[in-house]
Amino acid sequence: QRNLEPNVITYNAVISACEKGAQWEKALGLFGELQRRGLEPEIITYSALISACEKGGQWEKALELFEELQQRGLEPNIITYSALISACEKGGQWEKALELFDELQRRGLEPDVAA
Repeated sequence: QRNLEPNVITYNAVISACEKGAQWEKALGLFGELQRRGLEPEIITYSALISACEKGGQWEKALELFEELQQRGLEPNIITYSALISACEKGGQWEKALELFDELQRRGLEPDVAA
């Protein structure tokens, strides 16, 4: 029997499943596990985490993750911004949501219906 080890793609899929199931705490736990295994999170990882936090009403944690991904040198994409803007909106942080919307446009990203 082969011993299969999860990779970052596996973690991305499971974190995304947690996001869809509104299990933001479980998603964050898996993120910690991914890092303990020495795997490098990708923008997909962070986007799924931010989206999980958005669904869980955790706008402050979503902002923390957004700062962290940029500190790691990752570039947020339209999916990342859309999830973060939605998290801020749900948290009553409309000024921050507008600031992020302006920022995504300055970065040359095209807002979509979700943003």
